[in-house]
Amino acid sequence: MLNRLKEMGRYSETVQALADAEETLWINPRGIENTFDGSITQKDIDEAEERLQRFAPYIKKVFPETETSEGIIESPLKEIPKLQKRLSELLNYEHEGRLLLKCDSHLPVSGSIKARGGIHEVLKFAEDVALESGMLSREDNYEVLAEDRFKGLFAKYSVAVGSTGNLGLSIGIMSAKLGFKVTVHMSADARQWKKDLLRSRGAIVIEYPDSYQKAVAEGRKEAERDPLCHFVDDEGSLELFLGYATVGRRLEKQLQQLNVKVDSDHPLFIYLPCGVGGAPGGVAYGIKKRYGENAHCFFAEPTHAPCMVLGMATGLHDGICVEDIGLDGKTAADGLAVGRPSRLVGKALETLIDGISTIEDYKLYNYLKALADTEGIYIEPSACAAFDTAARVMQNEEYLERYGLKNKIKTATHILWATGGSMVPETEMKHYYSLASNISLRA
Repeated sequence: MLNRLKEMGRYSETVQALADAEETLWINPRGIENTFDGSITQKDIDEAEERLQRFAPYIKKVFPETETSEGIIESPLKEIPKLQKRLSELLNYEHEGRLLLKCDSHLPVSGSIKARGGIHEVLKFAEDVALESGMLSREDNYEVLAEDRFKGLFAKYSVAVGSTGNLGLSIGIMSAKLGFKVTVHMSADARQWKKDLLRSRGAIVIEYPDSYQKAVAEGRKEAERDPLCHFVDDEGSLELFLGYATVGRRLEKQLQQLNVKVDSDHPLFIYLPCGVGGAPGGVAYGIKKRYGENAHCFFAEPTHAPCMVLGMATGLHDGICVEDIGLDGKTAADGLAVGRPSRLVGKALETLIDGISTIEDYKLYNYLKALADTEGIYIEPSACAAFDTAARVMQNEEYLERYGLKNKIKTATHILWATGGSMVPETEMKHYYSLASNISLRA
């Protein structure tokens, strides 16, 4: 395939580094354009936020853990100075500016970033069904959806999704709570505890010995056979994307509460772990909508499953997969174990994403341990994929020069996006932590 890419004029040193499973930092040559193609508008994102507001009374009623937030599913934004110091020591690099952690790892209901998009899509489907039935109007208090008559209505319908784990949790928990029959098609590399948890919440879990793509394909087939089944398509769903994108305005409010200024002299850097791309893509899109060129967004992927950077660096997007360049797609970061990127995200962010880094698996455990030891926060290994991206970006002279950032490093704010972890069983988390004790972080 590499020879074919050379013939097509799509080969580069980055592609070779990916094929060799080497850590690399790809800087998007088109990122400086910072343009939106118009297919996804702020109005679309606002409508998604309005929907989440309408459902807030229902969420508050059926998920008591959201009572303090009045049914709004949101996570804290925390300053992490102790981790900042520790990362400087580990990476032999002075980590300047402010370092924050966006704790989507502790989002209520399903404990991961997928709660943003996954729950929004299920709520959109439920709203459509209820409105079409005539049993609900948009002026109603949506708390009524908890009544048995609505569960009876939703029981006639089903929801299906293919997932490596966290999206399945958000879809399965929310769908089952509403009363839908829900089936989660999961790949072999999904964690057993996630499968067990889904079954305990009333979801049907079907396991496949193959990859994430196989699970998605089977879920799609099931939905096509049933006109009353809604398929949540993680490879290209607009509703998922919009749910993630609502974070833009919410983050703006949180930054203001922390007295964080974002402008041309105070740049904002966002670092997001990336699997198929839907969640980080939607989040980055929403943030770019709020801050434009003052926000710099980077993804991070495992060296053995760098599907998004491969698709974007070659310009082929979902027309190429990691197996095409000889990679196996296997990684300890189960939520990032994806071989082919979203057909929506790469194109939507073609002139918006600033860059993508890749990371070796063993480092995930070291960063997990570093966060636990310094800040007392425990997250999944996959959620640590972007912990060293900031250091690599800040030492990339070409990038800093291109964006005029060399004199603004000390006034920058960096946000590490913790994507999952709070629902991990204690025994499993202790196992993750113990792995780091047997691994030394190479320079």
